[in-house]
Amino acid sequence: MIKKVFNYVKKYRMIEPEDVVIAGISGGADSVCLLFMLLEIRKKIPFILEVVHVNHGIREDAFKDAEFVRKLCDEKDIPFYLIEVNVKECARAQGISEEEAGRDIRYKSFEMALNGRNGKIAVAHNSNDRAETMLFHLFRGTGLAGASGIRPVNGKIIRPLLCLKRSEIESYLKEKQISFCQDSTNEQDIYTRNRIRHHILTYAEREVCQGAVSNMSRAADQFLEAEEYIERQTKAAMNNCVETEKDGTVLIRLPDYFREDKYIQGCILLSCVEKAAGRRKDITAAHIGSILSLFQSGGNKEIHLPYDLVVYKKYDLGMIQKREFCKKQALEEETVNVFQVAAPSVLSIPGIGRVEFTVVSREYSQNIPQKTYTKWFDYDKITSSVMFRTKRAGDYLTINDKMGHQSLQNYFVNEKIPREERGRIYLLAEGSHVIWLPGYRISEYYKVQDSTRNILQVCVLDNPK
Repeated sequence: MIKKVFNYVKKYRMIEPEDVVIAGISGGADSVCLLFMLLEIRKKIPFILEVVHVNHGIREDAFKDAEFVRKLCDEKDIPFYLIEVNVKECARAQGISEEEAGRDIRYKSFEMALNGRNGKIAVAHNSNDRAETMLFHLFRGTGLAGASGIRPVNGKIIRPLLCLKRSEIESYLKEKQISFCQDSTNEQDIYTRNRIRHHILTYAEREVCQGAVSNMSRAADQFLEAEEYIERQTKAAMNNCVETEKDGTVLIRLPDYFREDKYIQGCILLSCVEKAAGRRKDITAAHIGSILSLFQSGGNKEIHLPYDLVVYKKYDLGMIQKREFCKKQALEEETVNVFQVAAPSVLSIPGIGRVEFTVVSREYSQNIPQKTYTKWFDYDKITSSVMFRTKRAGDYLTINDKMGHQSLQNYFVNEKIPREERGRIYLLAEGSHVIWLPGYRISEYYKVQDSTRNILQVCVLDNPK
């Protein structure tokens, strides 16, 4: 069994030489087995081993477990840290379950013990735990990530015993005559996972398929491989359609986004929400579906998500940002409803000055003006209001008659416009499609053609001399 665990650790590169490994040891069978496995692995891979025991304050006899683990560590000359927390009070204060509060406290305690050192946090989940988690996630509704149950490696967290069944662990301890503590709460049906363990998995092994747990573990490995592949595809897709601004606002170029596979679209949205919020817990399939519906709808709308997030759609750009940044952004933009321009209209645009908008019918004897600050555009191609504003991530121009696109960022670089000046340049845009950079160029898409019937003339009256 030691060889099996060692090969599993090597396969996933869980422990590197000179790592600090913080082991979470409760005193139960699984964690005691973990401690003895780590001691065996240390004979082949040199690393620093330390133990953390968390007393949740739920059982009156929990202090006995702490003393058992302390004594075991003294015998093996392993540094021991005891953390005592009242989980019930923490759960009540945070409005969460005791199970969730206990888990959060444990992992925070492990991180504190690691104290920024280079290393790992070893916990004692086995393949039965993985099967229970798979079922728990499936019953509640999940994707591939949840279907894979518990990962062998998740950041700093490693699970060397995930390759073992609970029965293998118990047989090993019995064979080696290694004692351990019995947690009475594990035998009760007060937690959902306990009910899955005692009733559903037991029934499956007995009445459906002997070896169900092992089969589920193999399936979980396949789900994990599929999930990792999809994560790589999602990252590649996000490089084509997603940008993140300094304030954490996530921008999604919708035309590029909707070219991706439907499944990848959902993965992109989940990753974008996680980027904006810093986490994805409590973000459900219903939330992702509502974002997708928003992006598919016409007009400019918004929805609200957990973590004080606001999701916007403005023309062909989707935005996910914290509510606190929304008002600031609104103050920096000036929208012009070109569909209400009949007679010549003069508007005062921040950063530009007075700008005159005129919509006229095309007369084919007319010559297109060649003035730097007076431009004609094909009014028939404008389908929504236009906006004078500074640059935004995702902006692009149409640069040739084949309708090839170039990002505004690349245009600035090619034109050798100094970086410090780029944020001060005002432009006219429809969504993220730049119509005109006053003083530079207009987009090929909006140029007046032989087929143009109506013209939008824009003249910057307060132009530089």
